[in-house]
Order: sequence, then structure tokens, then C-alpha cells
Amino acid sequence: MTRVLMIDGDRALAQSVTMACMESGVAIRMAETLCEGVRYMLESPVSIVLIDSGVLRLSGSDQARLFDSVAPGVPVVVLVKPGARMEEHVKLELQGFHVMSKPFDVRDVLAKVEPGTRAPVSRPEAAARVDAVCR
Repeated sequence: MTRVLMIDGDRALAQSVTMACMESGVAIRMAETLCEGVRYMLESPVSIVLIDSGVLRLSGSDQARLFDSVAPGVPVVVLVKPGARMEEHVKLELQGFHVMSKPFDVRDVLAKVEPGTRAPVSRPEAAARVDAVCR
């Protein structure tokens, strides 16, 4: 089963994405903060992560390493505001993220999920990194 994790504090957007995922038969979990989302990834497998660019707390390369240590191989889509500069898109893509502008179509997101992509349920070695970031 495809499981989407969306890390974004925009409740209106979260509700519309939740409804679209449910209509598509896709499980979705919402998190308002990066720390809440990363902790969820440590507990449950996910197929794809959607994260608002405003929620990113670390440099792009540090952020990419964090996601790779918590959920290796899971695609991460960074959501940027409409009209974001092309340089921002390119910078995030060079760091290994997929980039999409808000608003977006959930079908476009689901197309980025590779069949069988899942994160391990237990990642105790990654938990220490998460605690260091979320303090």
C-alpha cells in the first residue's frame, strides 16, 4: 500500500490533499513540523514524503542526509510557493529532492513513487540524529 507523509502546517492544503489521497485509495499521514514527521518515519514505513520548503530547518545537504538516514530510498518532494524562483528549484533538485509548486495534483505526486518503496520500520541509529535536530 502506498503511504504518503505530508509535513506542512497549512491545514487547508492538508485537508485537500488528504481527501484526494483517500479518493485514490492512498494512506496519508499529516505532520505539522519536521520533527513530528521524522519521528513518524522512524515508526512507520512511508512510500513518499511531501514537505513544505518553509519547514526545512537545516541546510539542503544536511536535510537530504537526514531523510536518507531515516528513510533511505524514499522520494522526498519539496513543495514550494507559487512563483518560486527557478534557482530555488534547481538548488533543491541538485540536493536530491523532487520539487513541486503549490498547489499540486496528488496524481503527479503518486507518479513519483516507485513500486515497493518503503522505509524500514525500526531505525534506532537514525533516532539519535533526529533527537539532535529536534531539541
